Amino acid sequence: MGNKVIVYVDDAEQARQILAPLSSQASAGKTQWVLVACAPRMTHRISKWVSHSARENWRTKWADKLFSQILPWLHAEGVQASTVLAKGPLPELLAQLQAEHGAAPVIDARRPKQDDMAERPATPVSAAPVTVVRKPSPRRWSLPGTLAGLGAMFMFVAE
Repeated sequence: MGNKVIVYVDDAEQARQILAPLSSQASAGKTQWVLVACAPRMTHRISKWVSHSARENWRTKWADKLFSQILPWLHAEGVQASTVLAKGPLPELLAQLQAEHGAAPVIDARRPKQDDMAERPATPVSAAPVTVVRKPSPRRWSLPGTLAGLGAMFMFVAE
């Protein structure tokens, strides 16, 4: 197998939209895709209620369901794919996968988060790890505006 491409996925429909134009090139060029399932993050508070093994079982079942939605479509398109479940930070997993498969390019086919939908391009493809720089969210309260509003309110109440 010659070319390999690492593909981050977390939603079957989103992955299909992004990967559809690339699947014909992959099947023609005999490219193998390494699908990396990126499970949704669990809050740190969930550890109070759910054991580590239960979280791992849930993550495994989630990934199996995701792969069962994506793999039949890819095989019908003629794309060969293997699967990996991300259990830790993506940069560490990427380093491990690139050590195993060579300097494979990365396609981020994950669903965009709500706060960075306008910032993120549709299909970032690069040989280096994909990094998304998040801008700090705009503050809802600004100190000068809040103080001016409170002052005006006190003046109104005082009269």
